[in-house]
Amino acid sequence: MQTRFKQVVAALTLSVFSGLALSAEHIVEMKNAGADGAMVFEPGFVQAEPGDTVKFVLVDQAHNSTSVAVPEGASGWQGGINEEITVTLDEEGVYVYKCTPHAALNMAGVIQVGEATNYDAAKAAVDELSAAAATNKDRLAKYFANVQQ
Repeated sequence: MQTRFKQVVAALTLSVFSGLALSAEHIVEMKNAGADGAMVFEPGFVQAEPGDTVKFVLVDQAHNSTSVAVPEGASGWQGGINEEITVTLDEEGVYVYKCTPHAALNMAGVIQVGEATNYDAAKAAVDELSAAAATNKDRLAKYFANVQQ
């Protein structure tokens, strides 16, 4: 009986740690300048799986990350200025986010988690952010072009 108990405990432990090992952490840097120009998230597009996390890391001051569009059932986020934030992506779909103080410069990004369940709503958010931007109008659309339907 004690051997069976140990086997069950071992199986449960392995199951828990296997689930943890499958999730990944993606790092997105908030920068004044990067490969895609001024006021940018790097990378601007992230491909993730349900359960993964995205950590927004402050490289330069005066940035934040706040969600603009998230899939149905997902929680949005709003990081404070100069605040690093980690977001867990539990729902499949497309997440669109921006830096609030630099939205006019189209400092925004896209995360796809699994299937693009909310493709049209995410595309509308991208179009709206891009239309309101004073500069870098095509940058966010280029990131969104990576979304697989």
